[in-house]
Amino acid sequence: MTDEEFRMSEDAALETTLETPLSERVEAILLVVDEPIALVALAAAVHAPVPAVRQTLETLVDDYDGRGTGPRRGFELREVGGGWRLYVREDHDDLVADFIGGQAPARLSQAALETLAVIAYKQPVTRGQVASIRAVNVDSVVRTLLARGLITELFADSETGAINYGTTDQLLQHLGINSIDELPPISPLLDDGADGFDEGVTR
Repeated sequence: MTDEEFRMSEDAALETTLETPLSERVEAILLVVDEPIALVALAAAVHAPVPAVRQTLETLVDDYDGRGTGPRRGFELREVGGGWRLYVREDHDDLVADFIGGQAPARLSQAALETLAVIAYKQPVTRGQVASIRAVNVDSVVRTLLARGLITELFADSETGAINYGTTDQLLQHLGINSIDELPPISPLLDDGADGFDEGVTR
């Protein structure tokens, strides 16, 4: 395919995308983000002006809250840390916790164990920082660890809106320790005691 044909193909794909209602495009992005997405970034992702996206977000909030033509949903759209993200309604926290806790236990994959180790030793840490350390995308693994109750969202960075993660009491119970400070020093576990995490991390 020539460069010209490639550009024409891209233009055709974008034209098809723009034919889709803006609300659908916004919802599609909101469903896959792991961290609150800024309004400007969301507008760029859906190829629409910022004011139009803001209006769409407000309409979706009303719709999900039951102020539109349909019933209130079990999830809500909130602006947190300078960005937008879908959340389970607080009313259903116990229901969701019971569902997750009742799932049949399964062994963690090697990728999940490695990601969990990074979060345990580096917390509070963002998903992007974990991905940088592991040199792979960790989106799905982080979702798995969250669903298993082994990590939790601690806070959103005030400047970037990135979620910082940490471990939970449930993980401590699984490990049989009282605090994260009881984790073994990391340096002796590395090949030469030097490679791996930032210098000075000894937990």
